[in-house]
Amino acid sequence: MEQAHYRSHLASLKRAAKSSNIRLDVPWSKLTDEEKRVILNGDGDSYDGIYGFFQWLERKKYKVHIRVFLSRYRGYQTCPDCNGTRLRREARDVQVGGYTIDRICGLTVRDVGEYFATIQLSDREKTIAEKVLREITRRLTFLENVGLTYLTLDRLSSTLSGGEAQRISLATALGSALVGTLYVLDEPSIGLHPRDNLRLIDILRQLRDQGNTVLVVEHDADMIRVADEVIDLGLGAGEQGGRIVYAGAFEGLLREQRSLTAKYMRDDLAIPIPAARRKTNPKQMLKVIGAKEHNLKGANVDIPLGLFTVVTGVSGSGKSTLVHDVIYAAIKRAKGDWDRRVGRLDRLEGTELISDVVLVDQQPIGRTPRSNPVTYLKAFDPIRDLFASTKDARMRGLTPSHFSFNVPGGRCEACEGEGQVRVEMQFLADVFVPCDQCDGKRFRPQVLEVKYKGRSVHEVLDLTVREALAFFGASPKVLRRLHVLDEIGLGYLRLGQPATTLSGGEAQRIKIASHLVSQSGERMLYILDEPTTGLHFDDIAKLLTAFKKLLQAGHSLLVIEHNLDVIKTADWIIDLGPEGGDAGGAIVAVGTPEDVARVQASYTGQHLAAVLAASRNAAAMSDRS
Repeated sequence: MEQAHYRSHLASLKRAAKSSNIRLDVPWSKLTDEEKRVILNGDGDSYDGIYGFFQWLERKKYKVHIRVFLSRYRGYQTCPDCNGTRLRREARDVQVGGYTIDRICGLTVRDVGEYFATIQLSDREKTIAEKVLREITRRLTFLENVGLTYLTLDRLSSTLSGGEAQRISLATALGSALVGTLYVLDEPSIGLHPRDNLRLIDILRQLRDQGNTVLVVEHDADMIRVADEVIDLGLGAGEQGGRIVYAGAFEGLLREQRSLTAKYMRDDLAIPIPAARRKTNPKQMLKVIGAKEHNLKGANVDIPLGLFTVVTGVSGSGKSTLVHDVIYAAIKRAKGDWDRRVGRLDRLEGTELISDVVLVDQQPIGRTPRSNPVTYLKAFDPIRDLFASTKDARMRGLTPSHFSFNVPGGRCEACEGEGQVRVEMQFLADVFVPCDQCDGKRFRPQVLEVKYKGRSVHEVLDLTVREALAFFGASPKVLRRLHVLDEIGLGYLRLGQPATTLSGGEAQRIKIASHLVSQSGERMLYILDEPTTGLHFDDIAKLLTAFKKLLQAGHSLLVIEHNLDVIKTADWIIDLGPEGGDAGGAIVAVGTPEDVARVQASYTGQHLAAVLAASRNAAAMSDRS
C-alpha cells in the first residue's frame, strides 16, 4: 500500500511539474523559489507536496518500517524559543549575582565552583542562601574529586563516556554519605588516564573509610597494589579457569607461584619494549589539518601509515572527538560511505594512500545465540561441507545448508536453531530455557545422526578452538581460520559459543581475527578505542600479537589508549591535552614513546618515562641473570 502511494505521489509530482513549468532536469539549488514552493507545499490541486507526503507517513507511524523510513529523514534543531536551554522566558529572566540559571548551567564544574566561591550577596541574601550554597559547593567538590571539572552542568548524559558516567555515580555515592553499604564496580578504570586513575583510587579509599565495603573487578596494576584484599581467579581462561588461585593481601599474591597475575606483577612475565620501532615515512602520512570540533583547537595531526599509532591524553582532552568525529568520519566521507555529520576541520589529506578505514569496537559480533565465532569467521562453511560430503549425509540427501542453524531445513524449527526458547515474563526480565524439542542441540535428529570422524555437528560445535585444531588437522580451510583465534589467545572458546556470552574484549579480538583471515591485498586503517578494556596483562600481550600481524600485512593502526603497556610498544604517539574540556584539545606531544617521555608538559610523558625506565631495568636484570 505504501509503495502504491509513493508511486502515486511521484506521478502527481510529474503532472504538477508539467502544468507549473517546473524543471525536473536541474539540481535543487538551481530551482527558483516558486518552483521549490510548489514541490514542497503542492499545487493546491492533485499534488500535496513533499510536506504532504510526510504528513501522510506520520499517520502510518504505527508500522515499524514506516518509523524506520522516517528516521532517515528526521533531524534535530535547536529550539528557537528557548535557544536550547529548555526553560521558559520567566525562568530565564531570574538572576543571581548577575547570572541566569541557563548561563550557570552552561559553565563547567570548575567555573561554577569559582562563581559560587566569589558570589557577592547581601547579609539578608546570605542568610537565605547559606544552606543551599553549602550544599552546592559540597556537591561540586565531589565532581572535582573525581576529575570531572571539565564537564558543563547541562551536558547530556547520553554523551558521557562509560568512565565519566561511572565517576558521576561515584560522586553521588560520596555525597550520600552512606555507611555499611556494599559498592560493586566493574572495571572502573575504563577510559581513565593514569593520572585520573590515582584520583579514582583515592575516591574508593574514601568510600571504604566511611565504613563501606568496596568490591572491584579490575586489571589495573595500581589498583591491585593498594587493595586490602586480592582475589585472583584462574588458572587460565575458559575451562582452565573458575578456580580461586589466591585470596589475601597483595604481598601474599606476589609469592603465589601459580598466579598468572602475580607473574606479571613480579615482572617474571612482562610486555617488552620493542627492540626497534618502525620508522615513519614522510610520503606515507594521513594529514588532518585544522580540526576544530568540540574542544579541539585547530589541531594539525600527521598519522604515519603502516605504523602503530596511539592517541593518548587525560580524560576529556578530545581523543574520541579527534579519532571518531573527525578522522573516521572524514575518511568515510572521502570514500563515499558516510551520510552523517563530519567533525569540523579544514581538510584531510592522504586518504588515497589507504583502501578504507575500519572501526573495530567491542560491540557484540551478533545479537542472537545463532551468532558465534565460527559463523563470524566463516569457518562453519567448510565444516558444513565436510559433513555434507560424508556417506551418511549423501544417503539422506543432506546438503551443506541442512547443517546450518540459520536457515530452515536441518535446524530445529521449535527454537529456530537457537538451542533455547525465550519465555516472556510480564513484569520481569525474559527467561531463556533449553529447547525441549532438540534439548539445546539446535538440529533435527536426522541431521544429528550424521557423524564426521565420530562426532555430530552439535558435538563439533561444542569443541574448543584448540580441540578443533587437532580434530580438523586434515582440513586446511578450517585450520587457517581457527589457527588465528588460537594465536590471539582465544583457543579456549567453543566453536558454537553464542555471541551473547562473549565479553567485549573477546568480541573485539574475534573481529581482528576475521580481518586477519580475509587479507585481500588492501591497505586498511584500523581504528580501535580502548581495546584493553576488560583484558588481563596476558590478554594484552596476545592483543599486541594480533596488532603485529595486522601491521605485517601492510595495514595501519590508530588506537585510543591509556594502558601504558600498550603505549610503550607504539611506534608513534599523539598526546592531547594538557587538561580536559576547554583546557584540552591541543597537541601536547608527538613522536615515539621516548620522545613523548621527555616532554615535561605531558602527563602521559611523565607516567611513560617511569614505565620505560622500569622496563629497561627489568630487561637489564633479566640479561644479567
